[in-house]
Amino acid sequence: MSTMAIDKAGPTRKLGSMSKDRAWALRWSYFFLVLFAIFFLTPPVYMLITSLKSSAEISAATNPWWVFHPTLSNYVELLTSNQFLRFFWNSSIVAIVVVIITMLISIPAAFALARMKFWGSATLATGVFLTYLIPDSLLFIPMFKTLGVIQDLTGITLLNRWYVLLFVYPTLTVPFCTWIMIGYFASIPKELDEAALIDGASWLQTLTRIFIPVALPGLIAATIFAFTVSWAQFLYPLVFTTSVDQLVLPVGITTTLIKGDVFNWGQIMTGALLGAAPPLIIYAFLMDYYIAGLTAGATKG
Repeated sequence: MSTMAIDKAGPTRKLGSMSKDRAWALRWSYFFLVLFAIFFLTPPVYMLITSLKSSAEISAATNPWWVFHPTLSNYVELLTSNQFLRFFWNSSIVAIVVVIITMLISIPAAFALARMKFWGSATLATGVFLTYLIPDSLLFIPMFKTLGVIQDLTGITLLNRWYVLLFVYPTLTVPFCTWIMIGYFASIPKELDEAALIDGASWLQTLTRIFIPVALPGLIAATIFAFTVSWAQFLYPLVFTTSVDQLVLPVGITTTLIKGDVFNWGQIMTGALLGAAPPLIIYAFLMDYYIAGLTAGATKG
């Protein structure tokens, strides 16, 4: 009897200890989740609070985490400013065109490297990703010199024009988007393209009619990344554009709202929040696709 009691009690103790371990793991998970949320939400909350203050209240150095006299004057001034709207327009055009260019290059490149196996394809795929890892601070000088030479040879004005970013940004977006798509295309069963080729489809037809519809989450992930990079990039537009009417939003906010040692903090924070809105909206609606596209290569096979 005692032996049977011990045998019956053993699994019960194990289940009890496992439930306790899970409970503690859940508590620690929530604890670190709260810390994570506080750490990453503090800056945007502070930006929102500051954007609702007048310059006089900001200068008064009162409680920085409270708005005593909330106002929307900073939002009204920026949204009715032709200069700010010009920055927003430049950023929108650049981001949309760069996304299109990136997708037109990355999709066929990734398909070729992932499915059309040829000598050196794996090495080339790794090299594409390593290209993305080169810091911007090392690339902008040779790029500036190269574009200057092209400008002198062709007579086409490139430097200090917003459209020069259409040539520069793909050097950042194409390598990483190609790498994302390689992982996603590689996770698709080989039977699909083999069946298409047997039925007489060309590689282009296989890509457009089979792989692109199946790889839609990966395409969305690459598109979101390309848009985010081209929308938020700061160093390249700072180097390649100087005239006010040619600036994009990140550089325009910092160069026009900071005059000498005078910082218009209310409008700076307002401009930063307005500039962060488009990527935030995109991520809010397409986050599941973005995560699926980034993790697709981990489930291959």
